[in-house]
Amino acid sequence: MFEEEGLRFRIRNFLKGITALLLVIWVFRGWLDLERYNEQIALAIIALIFIIELLGVGRWLGITLSGIIFAVAKAFFIVALFIFVGGWLGLPSELAIYGFTITAKKALAYSIVLGIAGLLVARFDFPIRRKRDFMPKVEKKAYEFTGLTYDGIVVRGSGKAYPIKFGKKRVGWAIEGDVTVEVKTPIGTVRKRLVGPTVIWTRLNLEGKKVSPNPAFVDTVTSMLSPRIYEGKAESIIDLGFIKVYEGDGFEYVKLPFLEVISTPEGEEVRIGPIKIHDGRPRKIKGEMFTIRELGNGFQLTKVDDRLSIVTDEFRIEIVGNKVTYRSGSEKLTVGDNYVSLSSGDISISVGKGSAKIRIEDAIISARDGKVKIRIGDSIHTIKSEEAFKLVLKKAKEIVEEQSEDVIEGLGVDKARLNRRVKELLDELMKFLG
Repeated sequence: MFEEEGLRFRIRNFLKGITALLLVIWVFRGWLDLERYNEQIALAIIALIFIIELLGVGRWLGITLSGIIFAVAKAFFIVALFIFVGGWLGLPSELAIYGFTITAKKALAYSIVLGIAGLLVARFDFPIRRKRDFMPKVEKKAYEFTGLTYDGIVVRGSGKAYPIKFGKKRVGWAIEGDVTVEVKTPIGTVRKRLVGPTVIWTRLNLEGKKVSPNPAFVDTVTSMLSPRIYEGKAESIIDLGFIKVYEGDGFEYVKLPFLEVISTPEGEEVRIGPIKIHDGRPRKIKGEMFTIRELGNGFQLTKVDDRLSIVTDEFRIEIVGNKVTYRSGSEKLTVGDNYVSLSSGDISISVGKGSAKIRIEDAIISARDGKVKIRIGDSIHTIKSEEAFKLVLKKAKEIVEEQSEDVIEGLGVDKARLNRRVKELLDELMKFLG
């Protein structure tokens, strides 16, 4: 443990005493005939809370931007408790500071948001001193690895599994050896051979027969376990065992040692230690957030509840139930129960229940209500034919499904074939115009 040395920390301790004295004075303000100064004393206490927390930045780890944000987040949390509990002792539920109003609920919200920001700001600008104490560590012991299965995800391979711990808690495993991951999706099976070293962030126990560890492998993985593996990337999914962040369509999940946030269309839930706050009725998360990652090449597969995400340097696939979304640069493919769509550059295709729309270069084909409209440049043609209408729906869906087969294999959109199929459809429709 470090000693609190220096003028800054001595001033901080002095201000702690002043704050404690003010709290006592505020509690007994009625007996001291100071009731008229109720809000002024409370505001002074709040100001001192922020000053004390900011003066404490760097006590253990050295000053960083994230440390400052965490200090402000903690101050807001203490202020939220003070205003909430103070309400039982006559403190107004809303305080005004230079035109800025603050309530217990607002202070708690600021605390949560700033806590998350502190983790993500400055590319995970973690402390300078004793940095390794605040990162997961690979233990120098190994167990025989023969694969695992988790919620539809199959990991095949053979080699050695090394426990990864954060503090005293095991948060994952480092795998030395050949590994292949396989998972079934609504549009096919994703199969990927991973290039080690590979880590699996999970609470699952993979302990088997003890084998001799490889010290060089342990050192290599330990040096690579850093938030900097996400550096320079606009990641919405981050997993380092003790930090888990998943941001998807209508879904956000953040889990830290002291904080858990779940946000769904049904509502939000925040847990801070034993404190649980609800807004609406968010769906409960089943199981854990499970992640497999290549440390060297950037492949990452993450499963949380009914969501599966596969991220590589070239593309990203997200699966929610029976809906699959693929993104790669300007290319996007979506396949659902009643809707499929594809967009790539100047080409877009969408097919819903009873409607379809295709755009290629300067031509647009739309089908709805038993009619087909074709616009080429300034010319517009309308085909009132049930046969033509069904043809567009059928061909548009076939085109998207054809592309999905290549996409799930990681080959991307075949633009040449896509152009050819759309132009073939356009030629067939022209026959209906005579």
